[in-house]
Amino acid sequence: MILPGDPAPTFTQKCSTNWGHYSFDMAAGKYNILVFVPAVQMCLTSKITDTLKDLLKLKKSVPIEIFIVTTSPQDEKLKSDDFYYIYDLDCNVHNIFGINIEDITCVITDPMLRIKEVLPQHAIAYDIIKHFLKNTIPNQNVPIPALLLTDILEEEFCHALIHYYHHNNPTPSGVLTKNAHGSTIEKVDTFFKRRYDCKIQNQNLIKGLQARIIRRVVPEIRKAFQCTVTGMDRMIVSCYDAAYKGHFSPHRDNTVEGAKHRLFAISINLNDTFEGGELTFPEFSSQRFCPPAGGALIFSSALLHAVQPVTKGKRYACLPFAFNEESLNTARLQSG
Repeated sequence: MILPGDPAPTFTQKCSTNWGHYSFDMAAGKYNILVFVPAVQMCLTSKITDTLKDLLKLKKSVPIEIFIVTTSPQDEKLKSDDFYYIYDLDCNVHNIFGINIEDITCVITDPMLRIKEVLPQHAIAYDIIKHFLKNTIPNQNVPIPALLLTDILEEEFCHALIHYYHHNNPTPSGVLTKNAHGSTIEKVDTFFKRRYDCKIQNQNLIKGLQARIIRRVVPEIRKAFQCTVTGMDRMIVSCYDAAYKGHFSPHRDNTVEGAKHRLFAISINLNDTFEGGELTFPEFSSQRFCPPAGGALIFSSALLHAVQPVTKGKRYACLPFAFNEESLNTARLQSG
């Protein structure tokens, strides 16, 4: 059985989402209420149902998400606009949480996906859960495990990259995801992400970018994170345009095949003539980060992060990833 303070197990399971499944690692940034039941119609008592309805009213003031985790095949077609049904027919979610499939149990996690409360059936009451949520310390100023560096790229080099972008046919940026067969594909989803990318193929620019990162970023990664990176990939120049409502919804950078070797994201701003476009880390706080032109924000590829909408102008950025031989080997082993 999981206990308060434990990291919540992550899972991917069939769900009432439009795409048919849910990856729980994407639930970070909110307080999550998971109600485990053997069967919805048999086990959701009026008390629990009323509790869930009352909790929905808290969404305006507290970032919460509600999941009903059921093992009954009869529940597999249930859907709701208010919460998610997790169809745990193979009992995998119950098993990794240590929940008896015959019990009704409520589990609450914090925005970092750490267990905060485990409530048996008799304690699943609105007043108890509301009191917990209202008295939880808000995550407004939690330190972010990220490195903010200035003076990575000179102004002239930034201008050269922006010039290259405008003269080499940028295209809509896709999102790496899995298809129905579990294979990694790149899909353009303008609801989730609106950005244009241009792959850098000019060898002088590639070598210049690599040299500056090796000289100015790699030593700081080693010092701050005690990790030596030896390689870079995804040499691109990107643009978040206010006219296109440029943004990127919360995501992680190392969750699918072809990306699992990535250790650190390096987000380098090439200009400062824009508004919005800040990076946020919803697992930790609501703080927004925006390096100056030529500066970079470096962070683990495993962290949930988002790019806020650009509201004025265009944000140009260079967005490589860093890795090493150990991360490459680990990714190969995970891929079988």
